[in-house]
Amino acid sequence: MRRHAFKMKLKPGFENEYQKRHDALWPELAQALSAAGVSDYSIFLDEETLTLFAIQKLSDENTAARLPGTAIVRKWWSYMADIMETNPDHSPVCQELREVFHLD
Repeated sequence: MRRHAFKMKLKPGFENEYQKRHDALWPELAQALSAAGVSDYSIFLDEETLTLFAIQKLSDENTAARLPGTAIVRKWWSYMADIMETNPDHSPVCQELREVFHLD
């Protein structure tokens, strides 16, 4: 199991909408993440910068790299594109983060 962290950016004024949409996460998306070996997934918001910090655990046999090719993930990206910074394919602009410290 390894931890994977990244950051994304929310558009101004959409803090509540982002929370609302994630509170009602589609069951089929949650199932796809779980089936791909993603667990313990959290997203935090820095309200000053609108930076979204995400961290998740990936199983040793995860297939998370295949998720962007699934219909449900592409549908979620399109659903979220109006409130986040995105790439032309509606995927969120993400920056991977390097772990520099961990304490269990």
